[in-house]
Amino acid sequence: MDLSTIPWELILPIIILQFILMIVAFVDLIKVYDTNGPKWLWVIIIFISGIIGSIIYFIVGRRNE
Repeated sequence: MDLSTIPWELILPIIILQFILMIVAFVDLIKVYDTNGPKWLWVIIIFISGIIGSIIYFIVGRRNE
């Protein structure tokens, strides 16, 4: 696989967005006291699933007080 054939101008913004969402989700997970489900499971979901896991955490994982 030749890395020069990858369209980085299209892929790089998605990669940056994924890392930003993951960091925000991890920081929020640390700050919040109670979540829907165990925190260790949310860490695994966010880390493995990437951008989808972060979005799922913000929709399902956070408890509205």
